This record gives sequence, C-alpha cells and structure tokens, in this order.
Amino acid sequence: MKVSFPLSLKVSLWLLVNLLLLAAAGGGFYVSQFGMGWTSLTHGVLGDQLQSIGDSIASDLQAEPESARPAIIASRSLNYGADFFLFTNDGRQVAGDAVDLPKAVREELDRGRPPRGPRSPEGRSPVNPPASDGPLSSNRRPPGGGKFLVRTATPAATWIGLRVPIKIGFGPPTPGTVIIRTDSLWTLARLLRLGPGLAVAAGALLLSLLFWLPLVGGITGALKRLNGATERIAQGEFATRVELSRRDEIGQLGHSVNRMAEQLDTFVNGQKRFLGDVAHELGSPLGRLQVATEILESRADPALQPQIADVREEVQHMAALVNELLAFTKAGLHDRDVPLSSVPLTPLVRRVLAREDPTRRVTADLSPELTVLAEPALLDRALGNLIRNALRYAPSGAITVSVRPVDSTAILTVADEGPGVPTEALARLGEPFYRPDAARTNEAGGNGLGLAIVRAAVAACRGTVVFRNRAPRGFEATISLRLA
Repeated sequence: MKVSFPLSLKVSLWLLVNLLLLAAAGGGFYVSQFGMGWTSLTHGVLGDQLQSIGDSIASDLQAEPESARPAIIASRSLNYGADFFLFTNDGRQVAGDAVDLPKAVREELDRGRPPRGPRSPEGRSPVNPPASDGPLSSNRRPPGGGKFLVRTATPAATWIGLRVPIKIGFGPPTPGTVIIRTDSLWTLARLLRLGPGLAVAAGALLLSLLFWLPLVGGITGALKRLNGATERIAQGEFATRVELSRRDEIGQLGHSVNRMAEQLDTFVNGQKRFLGDVAHELGSPLGRLQVATEILESRADPALQPQIADVREEVQHMAALVNELLAFTKAGLHDRDVPLSSVPLTPLVRRVLAREDPTRRVTADLSPELTVLAEPALLDRALGNLIRNALRYAPSGAITVSVRPVDSTAILTVADEGPGVPTEALARLGEPFYRPDAARTNEAGGNGLGLAIVRAAVAACRGTVVFRNRAPRGFEATISLRLA
C-alpha cells in the first residue's frame, strides 16, 4: 500500500529543510569563530558582553565603600534576573546570598588565586613575592583570566565567573570573582543580550512562513478544487465547472478541465438524444410488429405455432429494450432540469414492493418516517430496478430494503445475499449496456440498462448511488437523497 503525502506537507518540509540549512550555516559560522561547547559563550562578542558586566561591577566596587557591596550585587541580580555573588579568589564570599558552590565552580575559582611564594617566619607574607607591575586597578584584569562558564547538572544551572578587583581595607585591590548563576536558558540569553538577535531570528522565521504560506495555500487550494471537480465529472456530473481566477499553469489546467467537462456533456447528451430518437422511432414499428405477430398467431397453422412464439418472444424483448432506452434517456437527458418535490419514502417503498415483490420475499425496515427531495416517478423507477435485480440474481437469499437518516440525508439501501459482482466491475456498474458477467445473456436476464437507469434517475433527483459487494457474499446498492 503506497502512502500519499499532501503537497502542502511536502512544501512545508522543503521550507523546514531550507530553514534548517540556514540554521546549520549560522551554527557553522559560530563554531568557526568561537568554537563549540558552553565555554564558547565566553569568547568573541558574547564574551565581551559578559566582560562589560564585570567591568561595570568592578567600577562600582572601586568607587563605593565596602559597605555598599551587598547593594551593588543585589542591584545586578534585580536588573538581570539572575543570582550574583562576590567571592575573593581564595574562596571567601564577601557579598550576595549565601551559596554552596559546586565542585567544578570552586575549581575554576581556585584557578584565579595568585601564585604563592615562600612564607616568612611569621607566616604573614611571602619572603620573595612575585614580581608585579603595581596594585590592581579596575582597568587591569586580575590573575587567572577574565571569565569562565560552567554547566552543572546538580543543581541544573549555568555558572559564569567574571574576574574583578576587590578593595579590601586600605590596601591595594585584590583579585576577586563575580559569580552569576542562571537557572534557565532564557535568563542566560537575557544576560548575554541575545534578545534582539533571537527576535530578529524569530521575525525572519515568521516572515518566511508568511511569505510561503499564501503561495502554498493558493496552490494546494486550487489543486483541491481541481481534484474535487474531476471526481464529480468522473461520476457523471458533467455540469461541474472549476472556478479559478489564476493566470498560471494551474489556471490553464482548470480551463482545460472545464472544456473537457463541456465536451463530455455535449457528447454524452448527444449520445442520449440519439438513443432516445432511435428508441422513439423504433416504438411504432415494434408496436405494429407486435400486433402482426398476434394476428399471425391466431391464424397460423398449429405446426407453425412454436416458431411464431419464438418470434413473439423476440419482439417482446425488443419492445422491452426500447422501453428501457426511453426510460434511460428520459432520466438522464434533462436531469438538471427535473423539478423536485417532497416525497415521503415509506409509502413509495411500500408501493414499489407491492408491485415488484408480490410473493413478499423482501424484508423492509422502514421505521423512520422520512421525506426526501426527489422526482417521484424517477425514484420509483430506480427503486423498482434495484428490487428486480435483487430478485433476479438472489433467488434464494434474503433481500432487505432499509431507510435511515444520516445528518441531513436519507440513506435508502437495497441489499441481497446473491453472488455479487467481480470486484473489478464495480467501478463500471451503471454504464449503459455494461454487464459484468458475460454469461448473463438476455435469456438469463438483464440488458445492461437497469443500473444505468438507476444511476441516471438518482442523479436527476440530485442524489448519489453507490454499488458495493457485501461480506461474505451479496450485493448492496445505497441511494443518498437530501431530506426535505
């Protein structure tokens, strides 16, 4: 079984692939510039943004007294929606809410600790301190690098470290670290000021969708209308037309479908007129021939009676065929002009059963009292043909006629337990002179017009008829008509 995919889905997938390729190209450029992993956020433009936060905090810490440190750190927490903490590089927290740093963060914090020289006997200062260019200031980076970034699973958070100088007492500034904890990617994006970039990306995506959707919707909508029109034309509704205002290839296809429907309508109606004219012209000669055979039968020698009976049977068969042709052309030639009226189904079905099934073999389920829009004579003829077919091809099995409402439609079903028809023949049932079984000769019953009359009569009543086989055996015809 082949799986079909709507054209809209295919075009949407192509759009998605296009956007993914653009995203992959952007990701490749980012990796080539800043590398991979979370630590890449501390490089390039994003790293400069982080460092600007650290420089701002360092400037405030240098300008304000030590007592203002908690307020400085708290204000940053409020502004950025993240948790800010201030540590010296020997691990002592000097501002911010108390926090237990994860091991990985402490390891990064220790890397910013200045190198230790040999201690003096009193243990207070190095005997040979490392060479220095002077005390730290807010414009100089402290030892250990400018920043670091660590992702932890427990707790699930992103930790950012920014090296800043801290003034302790009256001495020169010492190395310190501002640690920022973010619990969500959105907060991290806000911290890195990725909002404008994300907004631009989202806007580009939205504009792409807005640009593509009208095109996709217009194409798929037109194709759906074309598909629906061709389906109705295939069912014999040759008055169907496609309303398309497009001037592209799809519009030309719609125009071609309309021309095809017009040609088919002309051809089929011409064929029906021809059949009707032939049947009408044959009516008078056949009538005279029937009268002549009756006269001949009454006057002929008894030895010739069998031959005359054969002639009379053939004449009767020809007369029946002509009558069927007239009924078919009457039902289908002007089906769109047939006036409809309200027809109670139950009385009509009972009347047809009384005429076609005098032995009462057919079981009727007519509990709903439904009234439909139809032409009474045509609906009577269609139902009568279906019942005659069921009685002919299911001589011993059960036959049922049922009526039920479905929404605003009445469903009239004639079902039997006969042999059914070959599956490949179901699509052609209702074609004039088509008989699915070559063994069904005229003597066996049927001339190929019964179901054609049913289809034409139901179409004239603005309804539909569906033929199908039943499981495990049998045949079913379902007529759908609008409720009055």
